[in-house]
Amino acid sequence: MASARNGTIYVGVTSNLVQRTWQHREAVVDGFTAKHGCKVLVWFELHATMEHAIAREKQLKGGSRKRKLALIEAVNPQWRDLFSDIAGPA
Repeated sequence: MASARNGTIYVGVTSNLVQRTWQHREAVVDGFTAKHGCKVLVWFELHATMEHAIAREKQLKGGSRKRKLALIEAVNPQWRDLFSDIAGPA
């Protein structure tokens, strides 16, 4: 999640990406994303198991901001909000 292009970036893990993204977008849960306005889904990865997802989350959180920006730019250079891609038609 991001606040804007090249803005604040949040990395997290969930078993329900659509629901969790909606929660971040609507700021229904107090926390980092609500405080920093991270409401745009700009990048995501799918993993076969929660264990793999958590390991990847830790790897990303331990990495540099530059690396996170490069991951986003590689698949989403316009920083388009990907929520509609995963949520389907309204």
